[in-house]
Amino acid sequence: MAPSDRTTLICTCEDTMTLDPARLGSDGRPASQLCRAQLSHFHEALGAFAQVTVACTQEAPLFAEIAESGGYEGDLRFVNIRETAGWSEDGAKAAPKMAALLAMSNVDPAPFEVVTLESEGVALILGRDEVALEAAQELAQVLDITVLLTPGAEVTPPRQTAFPVLQGRIRSAEGHLGAFELTVDDYAAPAPSSRARMEFEAARDGAVSRCDLVVDLTGGQALFHETRPGYLRADPRDPVAVARLIARAAGMVGTFDKPKYIDFTPDICAHSRNTTIGCTRCLNLCPTGAITPAGDSVAIDPAICAGCGQCASACPTGAAAYALPAVDTVAAKLRAGLGAWFTAGGKAAPVILFHDEDHGAPVIDALARFGRGLPAHVIPLAVNEPTQIGPEALAAALAYGAGGVRVLTRARPREPLVGLEATLALMATICTETGHPADACALIQSDDPDALAEALWQPAPAARATRASFLPPEDKRGLLTLAMSELNRTAPQPAQRIALPPGAPFGAVALDLDACTLCLSCVSVCPMGALSDNPDQPMLRFTESACVQCGLCAATCPEDAIALIPQMDFAAWAAPRRVLKEEEPFACTECGKPFGTRSSIDRVLERLDGHWMFTGPEGTERRRLLTMCEDCRTQEVVKAGFDPHDKVGG
Repeated sequence: MAPSDRTTLICTCEDTMTLDPARLGSDGRPASQLCRAQLSHFHEALGAFAQVTVACTQEAPLFAEIAESGGYEGDLRFVNIRETAGWSEDGAKAAPKMAALLAMSNVDPAPFEVVTLESEGVALILGRDEVALEAAQELAQVLDITVLLTPGAEVTPPRQTAFPVLQGRIRSAEGHLGAFELTVDDYAAPAPSSRARMEFEAARDGAVSRCDLVVDLTGGQALFHETRPGYLRADPRDPVAVARLIARAAGMVGTFDKPKYIDFTPDICAHSRNTTIGCTRCLNLCPTGAITPAGDSVAIDPAICAGCGQCASACPTGAAAYALPAVDTVAAKLRAGLGAWFTAGGKAAPVILFHDEDHGAPVIDALARFGRGLPAHVIPLAVNEPTQIGPEALAAALAYGAGGVRVLTRARPREPLVGLEATLALMATICTETGHPADACALIQSDDPDALAEALWQPAPAARATRASFLPPEDKRGLLTLAMSELNRTAPQPAQRIALPPGAPFGAVALDLDACTLCLSCVSVCPMGALSDNPDQPMLRFTESACVQCGLCAATCPEDAIALIPQMDFAAWAAPRRVLKEEEPFACTECGKPFGTRSSIDRVLERLDGHWMFTGPEGTERRRLLTMCEDCRTQEVVKAGFDPHDKVGG
């Protein structure tokens, strides 16, 4: 049979789960041992369908091997409905959740780029004692080793110089796997005559060492964040940690690929304009040092970025967007999953549980195997990092009909959850003002399956009468504004205006009409075009839904005429851009061409009144020049041979 559409293969896993094929979109009766006695079902599906979804992840390697050996060129996917749904005290009621999980698995992930790092095995071992030399001896067979000992290190000279042993103190360090550069002070070579204790020759500062790997066995302050590729660090007093480090270092030769976690669009970055600093959210949150100022924008080094996603979750413009998965993919999964939930007969409003694979998935598995399992109304959704979740994903989940959202992290996260906590605080304000529970979006920090169960086994929220079904746009800012609008539209108590805390990604500007001269410097620095002019009329216009509250307009305004108002005004979002101020243009006194505004010209003339350069006959001529357009002013100066900068009276 020629391949056609997608099919879904479900299995009761030897009757340990209750399945409802009609509500799960499966053809025929579910298997009970798909991976063994009924493996022929899988073979038949491969021959009949171009897209096959298998509702089993435990035996995914087996199914993938069979498909590969059989030359299957279609789309083969796997989804876990056992630990996440079927193995639960609520398993018999989990059909809507299973339908949601299957629907989410059918959403195509957006492609992402990879970053290639290359190491030739040139390693610098930093140490303070014999442990560094012992590690160097073990690694010298596979790596090109240099040892750098801290000044004052007590080590016995080796019998034979198999690798360089130097002295030095690291002043600065930068780089990553394959491209480290370290500046070394107190740098010195060993004295060949060293006897009982290694002695060193005269030291100098400012030596530079370049290497592919840095193996840090000093036990001191780390040179880099623990995630920096190619930087390996262990406490020299811990033999087990040192042994693990040596094993890792031995394998760090060759070419390595890592995901490019962040898609960055510098043109809409709101960091700076004309040396004036605006938004610094990502710089404040990045734990690895991957983000640095770069003129009007920032620069994100993909080789250093560890993918925590805090920059993307906090970026108000969408310049930094997470790519694994992309935010529109997350929204598409929410739309598909929640839509399938209600279509399959879900009566309550389900709770979305965001988690990662490294920590969250094992905790969920343990709860399914040894505890109550997940409640039937809790739909887990795996992402790369919980900290990548921003307000757009939370708002989209609620708008699509979720009764709540939970984000599961480690009990002791590697880094402070500053960005995520700020996002949840923002959502608490928005939810309170729109009639949702204040804790509709909440954090669960736990490594304990029983504690996770206690947090989740709560009565299911009642479904709302109105739910959104919008298609998520690809751009992050577009999704953020649309999701917030739809959250409010479908809310129990829609709001007209919500006051937000400072730093929120939405708001308005308050303009001091008397102070504003319509110089339009604010327009030139606005990264999102929220402030705009009118080429036919001196005018300042404002589009509130585009304002990200970066503060560049207020910082740039020479008259201090602009103040920020963090808020969400949904009526203003829906209205056309509004005029903040407009004036009649000033007409050139020679040709009549409009330029500037009358108020600005009058203000300049008023401020120059009585100035020595603008008194007397020549001063009067200078004043007249100020009332001309640029072209007429130039012609007048050339024609009269008049020097506008010449001192009055010669």
